Amino acid sequence: MSDLPAETAGPIAAPEVVEVRTSRIACDGVGGPLGHPRVYLEIGAEPFVECPYCDRRFVLVAEDHKDERRAPGVYEGPPGH
Repeated sequence: MSDLPAETAGPIAAPEVVEVRTSRIACDGVGGPLGHPRVYLEIGAEPFVECPYCDRRFVLVAEDHKDERRAPGVYEGPPGH
């Protein structure tokens, strides 16, 4: 049984999935006053990494992926920097 009141209980939204083309990224949530401190993340053995603040999941996709849009608050950089 949940300790949450009935009006707040319910399904939890899945975290946002962001496709990236580099293994090193930075996330600051949505930036500005609604964001969180910028954290630098690196995709390692798994093909993804999750932000410890906002739970966004960054998934590494192939270099030839056609979608050039970037999610707000996401910064991609070359691996190893």
